[in-house]
Amino acid sequence: MPMRLFLLLISALATLLVAGPARAQAEFCDRQIEDWGGPALANGISLHALEWAPFGSAEWGWETYVPLIQQELGTGCAASSPIFARRLADFQTAHQLPSTGVFDPPTFHTFRGLWQERRPFIMARVRDEPCPDPPPLYQLGYLVAEEEHADRLTRLLRRDVLEAYRQMVAAARAEVPEVANDPELLQIFSGFRDPAADAARCAASGNCDGVRRAVCSPHRTGTAVDLYVGQVIGLGVDNTSPPSRLHMSRGATYRWLVKNAGRFGFVPYAFEPWHWEWVSPASGYAGPPPPS
Repeated sequence: MPMRLFLLLISALATLLVAGPARAQAEFCDRQIEDWGGPALANGISLHALEWAPFGSAEWGWETYVPLIQQELGTGCAASSPIFARRLADFQTAHQLPSTGVFDPPTFHTFRGLWQERRPFIMARVRDEPCPDPPPLYQLGYLVAEEEHADRLTRLLRRDVLEAYRQMVAAARAEVPEVANDPELLQIFSGFRDPAADAARCAASGNCDGVRRAVCSPHRTGTAVDLYVGQVIGLGVDNTSPPSRLHMSRGATYRWLVKNAGRFGFVPYAFEPWHWEWVSPASGYAGPPPPS
């Protein structure tokens, strides 16, 4: 290899290392792809202007769901970029949808179905299986004070899930400055909930869709956790209004969870940025056997 070419290659490598992966990613995402500029423009408009009701109540735009969609598509590129549109078209093709590269409710419905299929508790309900019994006491462990959010003390979680949660939080504090600098982030404000007490609480407060949802909540398994990922001032930690959920989805904490929680066995509920469910290596939520 000629010395001049060798030096040019060394220089290019040094530039890339100095600029960092963020710059390289930005340059890649900004790359124009023939025939995908129109879909990218359409996505950029609907990102904030789409009027729809993906979970029953009116919403405007779909930015709240972008981190989950990016993870599914395997891209960090903005929803308004041609790269995103091309990846979205590939997804649509793979799932027998019109491969327009334009985000629309039918495409989201497919995303939502995939995300729900990864929640064993939900799939058991879809199959009309009986609601599982709460875990026996030997499977439950106590949270320490630093793990409980002051807004709502939760106390208990299944031991194997608690261990996975602790490993995940340790990784987040090591990898995300926002989490490292704020001990409140990723604290649990709801873990295991006794079904009878949960039903009574929901009926009394008019929350949780009355008793219907509380009677068979995933929290009864001890594998579901509600994590503090930030909040809008004046709104609760689990406020479901579109501005509240959008604020949470924009935070570094939630975005890290979307990319990394699966490493520790946790899967998301798309509508609630704070709600995560642990899936055992056997792809279920059954607890460990009794101690011998």
